[in-house]
Amino acid sequence: MMKRSLPIVWQRLVSKGETCDRCRATQREVEQAVATLEAALAPLGLEPRLEIRELDEAAFRADPLASNRIWIAGRPMEDWLDAEVGRSPCCSVCGDEACRTVEVEGVTYETIPETLLLRAALIAAASGLGGDDPVAPA
Repeated sequence: MMKRSLPIVWQRLVSKGETCDRCRATQREVEQAVATLEAALAPLGLEPRLEIRELDEAAFRADPLASNRIWIAGRPMEDWLDAEVGRSPCCSVCGDEACRTVEVEGVTYETIPETLLLRAALIAAASGLGGDDPVAPA
């Protein structure tokens, strides 16, 4: 069986080699989710492919909500979860900008937990098993 990839893209602000606590914590959650997905999706012939992107300060200042953003199978994670994007004050690396939050079922997350990533990725993977295929050949 040919493996197909489930692309996962995560981007965050990196300034002078540093990122904020929120994004650092999200990175751990993303990496754990990808490891879990590797095992869960292998029997289906799917393989998660993580791409981590860095935003420089200029890009972040132009669009602070672009930091700590995740796409799964080419769609924003919040689309898969019927979630809302919000903002809240962050920390020193982000300056005085309000950074991205995600609200799912009335709960607001600053750090994106592994459970939300898994839910979104499994929904994306399941939709690709039907006729409308959001996953790409590996």
